[in-house]
Amino acid sequence: MKFWKMNGAGNDFIILNNIEEALPRSAFPQIAKTLCTPHRSLGADGFMVVDKAREGADFQMLFFNSDGSVGEMCGNGARCICRYGYETGLAGEHQVVETTAGIVTGDRISRRQYRVRLNDPTTVRLQEVLTVGDKAYPCAYVELGDPGLPHAVVPYPGLAQADPQALFQLGRALRHHPHFPKGANVNFYEITGPDQVLEKTYERGVEDFTLACGTGTGSVVTVLTLLGQVSGQGVQVTMAGGTLTIDVERTGETVTGLWLTGPTNLVAKGEIFDEELSEVF
Repeated sequence: MKFWKMNGAGNDFIILNNIEEALPRSAFPQIAKTLCTPHRSLGADGFMVVDKAREGADFQMLFFNSDGSVGEMCGNGARCICRYGYETGLAGEHQVVETTAGIVTGDRISRRQYRVRLNDPTTVRLQEVLTVGDKAYPCAYVELGDPGLPHAVVPYPGLAQADPQALFQLGRALRHHPHFPKGANVNFYEITGPDQVLEKTYERGVEDFTLACGTGTGSVVTVLTLLGQVSGQGVQVTMAGGTLTIDVERTGETVTGLWLTGPTNLVAKGEIFDEELSEVF
């Protein structure tokens, strides 16, 4: 199997072109779980498959988390796969990508910078309170696309100085909180200046913090825009892997457009020989 490995602000992915490979879809969860395991294989946050589109898009993007579970969509992954589509000739400088959560469009800004229109928010609840142990945590809840990609948006004063282990435990508890029937990605944030936000995301399916989360940044800025705490235009969100830019279009209290801009990095191209996959085929 031929592959590309890419990352978007440190959020890393293995990409496989199934238009060429013609592998059975039933094999993808195990392939994802095997290849994304660090030390034993390539290691990555997620596994993305390019396949033929069914709805008039340039191509289809199938996304799998590192534990083999299906992900509805991935913002940084979409930026990377748009670059893949452009550089392999599947699409031009404007890309239309079919995802499980709906159509995503992308635009090439430069060789490494890509901008994607994320799935629109389909659920937004701005005032939630979750209890973990004996402590209550205010938060908001956002789903992007349909079926919705779930995100909890949690303010966390002093986020830069937060104890990593305590934050991990809280992230894991909120990710599995019974209030979220299908679990949630947990986005801790702190406003650090005008249209400046610090964010750390505990990702469902990775079950750990990742260096960046594109849909997480979009969800955080959606909430802060509707609350009037950021402008919604050119909002800079800093994560461990770098800075992403979010732009929000709204009509009244409804978000009608959500754009994510940031860097892509092509790490490697090659062929997979992982012998652990011999039983999959």
